[in-house]
Amino acid sequence: MANKKFDQQLAALEQVLQAGASPAAVADLRTALLNRNNYIVAKAAKVAAQLALGELIPDMISALDRFYRDPVKTDPQCWAKHALIQALAGMGHDDSRVYVRGLRHVQMEPVWGKHEDTAGRLRASCALALAACRDLDNFGVLVQLLESLADADHTVRMEAARAIGQMGCREGALLLRLRALTGDPEPEVLGACFSALLAAEGNAGIGFVAGFLGKGDDVAGEAALALGALRNEEALAILKERWQREGNTPFGGVLLAAIALTRQPQAFDLLVELIEQHAPAAAAAARALESVPLPAEARARLDVAMAQVKE
Repeated sequence: MANKKFDQQLAALEQVLQAGASPAAVADLRTALLNRNNYIVAKAAKVAAQLALGELIPDMISALDRFYRDPVKTDPQCWAKHALIQALAGMGHDDSRVYVRGLRHVQMEPVWGKHEDTAGRLRASCALALAACRDLDNFGVLVQLLESLADADHTVRMEAARAIGQMGCREGALLLRLRALTGDPEPEVLGACFSALLAAEGNAGIGFVAGFLGKGDDVAGEAALALGALRNEEALAILKERWQREGNTPFGGVLLAAIALTRQPQAFDLLVELIEQHAPAAAAAARALESVPLPAEARARLDVAMAQVKE
């Protein structure tokens, strides 16, 4: 019977979503946010955000407070807290205190005979939300995010870097440079730092990120892809020069993928020429082009080149 009631409650919340915003929807969701079941509350928070019912923000904050009490028992896996934070951020709530609290929350739960922290996603979402808060100046936000750059959870480290990149301030760029220089056991964390740095500094950060291409390892791959995503000629020139020296190494395929990401006409020319010439790197060039949209002219030229390869 309990499972049936649970399914019925979820179905009722889906019906609220389908019916759209209304006083009745506000009343129904307000009741759902008081539910003891963390999954029901998570669903109610998502529906409230999708319907943009800002009048429910106080109810959502109250629910959030409730699930911080005895959290392992009341909110296993942080389902409710994470959904509430995402909903509040999506609705434009910009009181930094809500996110700072979540940014510091660690929730150790028994998992397969040991204890693991289940609050990583929560802290990661709080880091991103904090960057949009306007009750703190840039320095105040960076003070809060500094510890997150060294969080035990690599997802939190990544999102903290992205949050700093979104701020676009010079102080944040310095933090990202330092974080990249100290290294990380997870290359994708450094990739997030590279992308965030380029978002904050633009062309001024190209030389710094390019300095990580040297070893041709996973970190170099992250640097190459971050440069490619910048989509400008200066980054493309660096990637092409590197490819001309390392095109026949395993790193060459990564460089071609990064070159494709630039979406510059010269990049398309290089990649299609490799296919047309049946070069050793032709297959890697074709894979690189699969991942990006092509202008009509480049697509037609590629189709002809690929047809010739099949013949």
